Amino acid sequence: MSKAIMIQGTGSNVGKSMLVAGLCRAALRRGLSVAPFKPQNMSNNAAVTSDGGEIGRAQALQALACKLPTTVHMNPVLLKPETDVGAQVVVQGKRLTTAKARDYAKLKPQLMTSVLESFNQLKSQHDLVIVEGAGSPAEVNLRAGDIANMGFAQASHTPVILAGDIDRGGVIAQVVGTQAVISPEDASLVKGFMINKFRGDPSLFDDGYQLIQDTTKWPGFGVLPYFSDAWKLPAEDALDLKGSETTGDIHIVCLGLSRIANFDDLDPLAQEPGIRLTMLRAGQPIPADATLVIIPGSKSTIGDLAFLRAQGWDIDLQAHVRRGGHVLGICGGYQMLGAKISDPEGIEGPAGETKGLGFLNVETLMTPNKSLTEVTAKHAQSGLDFTGYEIHIGRTDGPDRARAFASINNRPEGATSENGKIQGSYLHGMFRDNAFRVAFLTSLGAQSSGTAYDQTVEDTLGALADHIETHLDVDAILAAAR
Repeated sequence: MSKAIMIQGTGSNVGKSMLVAGLCRAALRRGLSVAPFKPQNMSNNAAVTSDGGEIGRAQALQALACKLPTTVHMNPVLLKPETDVGAQVVVQGKRLTTAKARDYAKLKPQLMTSVLESFNQLKSQHDLVIVEGAGSPAEVNLRAGDIANMGFAQASHTPVILAGDIDRGGVIAQVVGTQAVISPEDASLVKGFMINKFRGDPSLFDDGYQLIQDTTKWPGFGVLPYFSDAWKLPAEDALDLKGSETTGDIHIVCLGLSRIANFDDLDPLAQEPGIRLTMLRAGQPIPADATLVIIPGSKSTIGDLAFLRAQGWDIDLQAHVRRGGHVLGICGGYQMLGAKISDPEGIEGPAGETKGLGFLNVETLMTPNKSLTEVTAKHAQSGLDFTGYEIHIGRTDGPDRARAFASINNRPEGATSENGKIQGSYLHGMFRDNAFRVAFLTSLGAQSSGTAYDQTVEDTLGALADHIETHLDVDAILAAAR
């Protein structure tokens, strides 16, 4: 009979996604058919699934740990923030609506139906489902109608293990406090706790660990030291975005947009030893020594274009281009590089037109239909084939499309300026392809290591599972599944 276990956290960003990925690989090594599941995720870092939808990037990584193709059922509810108060609601891979936070609560009863449907489908196909919670069950003000933590656990009869993050301090209060504020019914589902991200000698926390056990009466499953290679795996939270620490002559600068999306496009570049990658934060000028400036994807192209201008990056980009610098716009960044963005239906806000940056002679028309496809494209400059994916709304056309960035089945994709230094493309994931990445960086004057990025991710997942096996009682964790 299929079983499930749920990893909930004492807060956001305590490492739940990594824990689930590592536990998935550890379970797979035991000969189990295992699948990841997250009832509700909030992230603009999405992956296109094998069945033609989209899920959170963390669940795509967890599927990789399970050696499974991705499916929309691994993350049936995905919230993609568009403003500070509203988000696009994606259900089983397809956009349902855009809702403000207060209105979203009214949707939850119908969303629970989809959540349980997806969960039961995975359970019917696998020996074990490892579930990731969202945020924290201690947010009891959100307990009514909850589909992400204890609400889901109760509805699905799934036991819970609580993970605390010692790196941020106060982990004793995190775990003990969670038990203090949740209901006895919810607390009864918790089968134990684990401590994550310990730095130093774990034995120094023996007294604190025992105190948590004595106070909560929950068993502990171990203290997990900080996993130093975590940076080699795709990050889900934009707050985790970091540049590289190398000092290469080629300086690539990525603009840190307020609604940055699919930012794992940059991960393969961050691992290139000859590349200095800077993630530019709000208020920071574009460095004068930048070789390439990347304008990444955005969940709110028009809103982030205004954000870009508010930082003065439009002026910096003009200076960068005058110095002969290169610019690459990906997806929403590609749309921003054009002359105009038209949104007659008000898809991203008030209906109207917005002047673009004007570096490419193209215009974008926002349309309600979203492109969600995995593709193989041929790079125009190098002639190399590479894989990527589209996940966007809007159509872009204009004279610079005659100099396409790439082609898909002989259809032009993207655009290039007359001098070849300004490029735009809708294709995410292009730098994962090793041969393409080498050719692209060579065109900038860089020497690529040719490192096999996908193999690096695979090796790191293996190392993460080894790390978890060494420090946590994995057998006891899996035995708690029901």
